[in-house]
Amino acid sequence: MYNKEITKKLQEETSLFLQNKEAIIVGEEELQRLRDVLRFHEYRYYILNEPLLADIEFDLLYKLLEKTENENPSWITADSPTKRVAKGLTKSFPSVQHLVPMLSLENSYDSNDLLDFDRRVKELTEKEIIEYCVEPKFDGASISIIYENDLLIRGATRGDGVEGDEITTNIKKIKSIPLSAKFSQYGLQQVEIRGEVLINKKNFKEYNEQLIAQGLEPLANPRNAAAGSLRIKNPTEVGKRNLEAFVYHISHYTSLPNKKITEDLHQHATTLNLLWDLGFRSPQLEKKVLIGIEAVINYCNEFEIKRDNLPYEIDGVVIKLNEVSLQEKIGMTSHHPRWAMAYKFKARQATSKLETIEFQIGRTGAITPIAKITPTALGGVTISSISLFNEEVIKEKKLKIGDAILIERAGDVIPYIVKPLIELRTGIEKEIEFPKNCPTCNTKLFKEEGEAAWRCINIDCSAQLIAHIIHFSSKDAMDIRGLGDSIVQKFFKLNLLKNIVGIYELDFGKLENTDGFGKKSIENLKVAIQNSKTQPLHRLIFALGIRFVGETTAKTMSNSVAHLLDFRNFSLDDLQQLEDIGPKVAGSIFQFFNNQKNIELLQRLENLGLQLKNEKKNFVGDFVHQSFLFTGTLSKLKRTEAEEIVENNGGKIASSISSKLNFLVVGADARSKLEKAKKINSIKIITEEEFLKLFGKH
Repeated sequence: MYNKEITKKLQEETSLFLQNKEAIIVGEEELQRLRDVLRFHEYRYYILNEPLLADIEFDLLYKLLEKTENENPSWITADSPTKRVAKGLTKSFPSVQHLVPMLSLENSYDSNDLLDFDRRVKELTEKEIIEYCVEPKFDGASISIIYENDLLIRGATRGDGVEGDEITTNIKKIKSIPLSAKFSQYGLQQVEIRGEVLINKKNFKEYNEQLIAQGLEPLANPRNAAAGSLRIKNPTEVGKRNLEAFVYHISHYTSLPNKKITEDLHQHATTLNLLWDLGFRSPQLEKKVLIGIEAVINYCNEFEIKRDNLPYEIDGVVIKLNEVSLQEKIGMTSHHPRWAMAYKFKARQATSKLETIEFQIGRTGAITPIAKITPTALGGVTISSISLFNEEVIKEKKLKIGDAILIERAGDVIPYIVKPLIELRTGIEKEIEFPKNCPTCNTKLFKEEGEAAWRCINIDCSAQLIAHIIHFSSKDAMDIRGLGDSIVQKFFKLNLLKNIVGIYELDFGKLENTDGFGKKSIENLKVAIQNSKTQPLHRLIFALGIRFVGETTAKTMSNSVAHLLDFRNFSLDDLQQLEDIGPKVAGSIFQFFNNQKNIELLQRLENLGLQLKNEKKNFVGDFVHQSFLFTGTLSKLKRTEAEEIVENNGGKIASSISSKLNFLVVGADARSKLEKAKKINSIKIITEEEFLKLFGKH
């Protein structure tokens, strides 16, 4: 449909419109070019599932078209993108007609748009006080499902809004969609429901890890993964994706003969409750009914802060009139309902340019390629560097220097490159050459069998030494404040610090002649270094940077010995008997404690006053050996602080819901773990306030 030449031309037009998005469209010919650009990007997004624009950029162009047509009604054409929703049909599945059109939502990135929305709603409803229902805007693939006489009879994609692809077999593979639901008890015979299919963050990560292990290219993001999964012809493969669905609207229904229809359908919020009670996953737990647009705007701002704590990707919230009779009164345009608006959060995707690659050496010698991109504003920050992890990622993504790229900030706020925009290549892009030798010490790089990372195996490599000292001093390790990245690098360059032992042998007299160090900063650093000597054993173990040993494994290790050097006597089998330590981790620990240089290092640290003994506390009280797990967002404590309270009282932190769990502490937005725990009678479910009272801390 769009060959390379047309694609290039339309992308050039796109860039021109985006550069002048505040400008006025001066004529019908220019407006037609804008329509062509939008149709092209609709095709890339809905048909190919390969967008060349970030969502916010598409929305800006759409709003420019909409604004121009509103100001120049005579320029409007019947086939304008504003007069229909985007087409998304494929030839892989038969098309079916929706009982009610699946329209788009009017989008906003500005609270002023919500004020305008509220004003229009008040005018159309002739009401002064408006009740709204606010719910998450899930970032997945839209579906329509139909139940008749309590049985699921059809599932379809959104398609062009009037017709969609019939995917009933695949829909039935999604376990959160019941195959039957007792709509009849509410007087309903036929029901059409709208929803969103998703892959949660955890399942998405695990599925991508499986793909990488098989040598396959990982999926770009959860939304694309969900959309692509619905169109797989093999239902068994669909089942492997662990798709989930949230339903959020009953768009159409008919009544059973001689049956009274439930009053729950009179309000949107109670409709969500009804769906939840019937066994669907609706946003019943996240929804909020609010009076007045000011309360809505405040809630939108609060929800944006919480978005990263949700197990799913969301890109905003949806504001709907709560009274269904008012929804019916004000109706809809050909594009969107007048009674709803999507308020989108700060953009998580944008386009940029890959300018060059730098290669960094970590404390274990692993070489990490860092993409240097044109500085790009995204999600409230400016991004100029993105980790590419290893050589395999570069190959999988087929990246080249000079590529136009699509970047994203995922739920964990770490930016990554989704993909290069290959269609926009001009021929001047350059292949990325991975180094054969260490960029710092020129030692030949080495890759272990079965690993993706190339490593410098020179233990005297200065880049590794600096990274090791930085890790040792970091907050979660020995917490030596005042010894951050830039200070460590400066001390190393001035020959004041060469290894971690040198931290405790630092010549403070020489610091007096160092720029940026006065008496107060020197004294503060002295105190921080001295205080680090009293850190518990598990922090020291983590600080040592043993490969594969994180904070949890460090705690397991510290609780298994009376003295850290006791690990010299552990065999590989002994190590694998410890909780959650498998062959790979055991091998790394064994190798560390059978290296004489490491033993000498630990002995020197002990002689300098560091704590290598495990000072086991004689815990007393009700919570010794009791297990706790935290879910949701805590308001008074950080998760690490709460876990420390448990451990300081002899309790244990569990990793998952099981019959062995004693307490589940529930914060805001608790979801799947809470639902699982409710099914196990032995688990005591408590709030954060109750948790604090248990331990006598108010």
